[in-house]
Amino acid sequence: MLKKYWLNQGKVVDNGEGEAQVWVYVDPDEVERRFLIDQMGLDEHNLASALDPDELARLEWEHDHAALIYKRPSSYQEEGRFMFRVVSTGLFLFKERLILVQAKESPQFDGKIFTKVPSVKSLALRMLSRAVSHYLEHLRVINQATDELEGKVNASLENKYLIYMFILQKSLVYYLSSISSNGGLIERLRNNAARLELGADGPEMLEDLSIENTQCYKQAEIYSSILASLMDARVSIVSNNLNVLMKTLNMLTISIMVPTFVVSAFSMNVPVPLSAHSWAFWFIMALAGSSVMGWLYLWNRWRWF
Repeated sequence: MLKKYWLNQGKVVDNGEGEAQVWVYVDPDEVERRFLIDQMGLDEHNLASALDPDELARLEWEHDHAALIYKRPSSYQEEGRFMFRVVSTGLFLFKERLILVQAKESPQFDGKIFTKVPSVKSLALRMLSRAVSHYLEHLRVINQATDELEGKVNASLENKYLIYMFILQKSLVYYLSSISSNGGLIERLRNNAARLELGADGPEMLEDLSIENTQCYKQAEIYSSILASLMDARVSIVSNNLNVLMKTLNMLTISIMVPTFVVSAFSMNVPVPLSAHSWAFWFIMALAGSSVMGWLYLWNRWRWF
């Protein structure tokens, strides 16, 4: 699917089917791919990389354009059960045109950062900056989800909450890898700023982008470390809760068995003491109750709780 946009007074506006500076392809079909390869000169491998979620970020040069493959967070899906995924996106930067290729449709050119865009090259850098901001937004959500799961793990013996925490940890590992990969791309863009002809504000924008990406990586690293420590602690807590529960059940079981033994001893079909006395029943009940009290006293004195 193809959407076309035009830069009008610094804003990215939908241009329908007319001539446009920005072409956005979402999951292009075979006809669109052949057009991009044969007519626009895109490298077939780079085009496939833009649609491959496992591809690393990189910068490659062709005879009339630069190919930027970068990583960005995928839109969170509720059915993913705390799994945050990353996807690849391709930016093919020509002198006066930008072709964007991605596998799934997502909000494009949203936010204040896209209100004053002087050129398609500046637009490409702003899209990288938007990806960094997107990572930071997801990291905040992951942190909030971790806090909620922490409370549920403390109060539950179920495994599902621990599994959710493991899934969040897995997501952070993917995020760390993707953010680091984007950092390498940004560094290479800084080294080739002159060749890309980014203009006077290009190097400064790349410098800011590099700092933001580094801060984003550090934040993801901290969250990953905290979550790993929390999981180790929560596993120990769940195990300890189970031990406490088993101790309590053992205490109740033994407390019931002691008076049962007393009553059973006096109800056997053989001659037993007190069988001829009318108050034997109440004596046996008192003896059973005393055995329970004695057992609880010993349990508490020896600190078996």
